[in-house]
Amino acid sequence: MSAPHTAECRTILADGSIATLTATRRPREGRADVKCSAPRLDLAERMQQVVRLARHTEVRFDSRDQVMISIDRCPGPEERDWELAAVLADRMVRGLLPARALLANGWSDAWHLGRIGGHGLRAAPADVLLGGPDGLPHLGALAGHPDPSARVSSARAWFPLHSGGADDSLGWVEVNVVPAEVAAEDEEAAIAVPTLDLSGQQAVRAVLLGARHFDGRVGRGWRTTVRFSPARFEGNSYELALVMADRIARGREFVPRGRILASGCSSSWHAGVVEAVQAVAEKCALLANEAAPGDRVLLPRACEGRIPAGFGDRLRERGASFACVERIGIV
Repeated sequence: MSAPHTAECRTILADGSIATLTATRRPREGRADVKCSAPRLDLAERMQQVVRLARHTEVRFDSRDQVMISIDRCPGPEERDWELAAVLADRMVRGLLPARALLANGWSDAWHLGRIGGHGLRAAPADVLLGGPDGLPHLGALAGHPDPSARVSSARAWFPLHSGGADDSLGWVEVNVVPAEVAAEDEEAAIAVPTLDLSGQQAVRAVLLGARHFDGRVGRGWRTTVRFSPARFEGNSYELALVMADRIARGREFVPRGRILASGCSSSWHAGVVEAVQAVAEKCALLANEAAPGDRVLLPRACEGRIPAGFGDRLRERGASFACVERIGIV
């Protein structure tokens, strides 16, 4: 199917007006894979996230083109029914769907699984493609395919968010992988981190590529989407949790009875080395309070001397297990 250079999809806004989402395709030439333009910055950012997440279940990965998407009207701050139209415009302009006139309404909290949650129209015209259980339940149905979420392997790991105050908590990182046709030179681009800025995306990609290099190539390419919990964080102590979630999602690590709670980083993930993190005592106090039966806590062996006395006993009393690790793959 040859791809057009421009495709449009319309959607009905809450006030009854019709907005048009226009997608334009051009050679990427080192630019971002998706660029969005909207009357509000937060709307453009959300549009970019939606499109990137919705691409996750596509079997083929092609990094040659950039897609630019715009919307000619401004939905309300809480409106999300335009999301399906953005996804369809993106797929039509890349030749994954026939380019045709479409009017679509739908939203999802699980675009990365290809699922469509629902729509907000009360009395929809007959020509509207509606997302959700009463219409289009998943993106595979567009081509008569089964629910694509069955192909997605997902895993989460948790890491301590320590700021020295009442807001200390556990954050999570979730890795979703799908076997895909990914050329070696496209491996980095095939890792999407929709909710982080450019520097954060690059950091996540570098960690995953390094840790996967340590595994050795196993003859399979992956399309990867990484999501983080909404809480803001700084630093790189999330890295061990990220690596563990990726290894579990790819079937390279055992699945614990509970959660993986981990804090660790590395400048040598390609060698599998786990290095020390800061504020170990404070993070241990948080982990000891948050651990639940079946959880497994992982900390760097390099931090062993700074772990408070009795930490392991407190975890065992809560039904959790604990290990200090030097390398991944032997935890």
